[in-house]
Amino acid sequence: MYEIGILPFSLLGFGFLLGIKHAFDADHVVAISTMVSRHKSIKRSSLLGMFWGVGHTISLLVVGLVILLLKISIPEKVALSLEFIVGIMLVLLGINVFMTMNKNKIHFHKHRHGKEEHIHFHSHKLAKNHAHEHTTLYKSLLIGAIHGLAGSAAITLLVLTTVKSFWIGMIYMLTFGIGSILGMMLISSIISLPFIIISIKFKRIRNIMNISAGLISTAIGLIILYDIGFVEGLLK
Repeated sequence: MYEIGILPFSLLGFGFLLGIKHAFDADHVVAISTMVSRHKSIKRSSLLGMFWGVGHTISLLVVGLVILLLKISIPEKVALSLEFIVGIMLVLLGINVFMTMNKNKIHFHKHRHGKEEHIHFHSHKLAKNHAHEHTTLYKSLLIGAIHGLAGSAAITLLVLTTVKSFWIGMIYMLTFGIGSILGMMLISSIISLPFIIISIKFKRIRNIMNISAGLISTAIGLIILYDIGFVEGLLK
């Protein structure tokens, strides 16, 4: 009687809303920012967010299935290790921004106009490259899956301590995942807007924004690595 009452449906609604909120976590926003900053289409950015959410949901469902079937919890050491991997991933994403800029031959130039000296961002890339767009989507899927694994400990713990039914637990995971997919599609579209608007006439500002996204991703990744590795004691 309990499983078909109001509480399970409230739990599912809570899971959906929590999934949307989860998409706006700082590490998720930073990770997707490094990817959407390279695109000039809201549709494309939204697609990247959707793939991130799908990857996130897949890993949650897999981990949730194992935990609900075996009635086990994720060991703290494993949970910390997964968070540590997220930190490494953010650092790599940040570095990849600069590698991509270098690959596109974007660099700095100093120019003199009379007595005034200006710094310009400059690119020698002449043609668009559409060859690796599908790879970017798969990358977004993988990043979402890694984030899903890292966040699975707290989420599955909530399920295990709240519901008694295996199916309610799995449906909770699914509704959480749907919420995270919609939330990430929304945040990806929002983040892409300034890059799209600025890229029309202000390419130098766009390059500065790209650099900022890379620096922020690297910085947050290093903070996570320090916090998990030394404050939480994973590397001690």
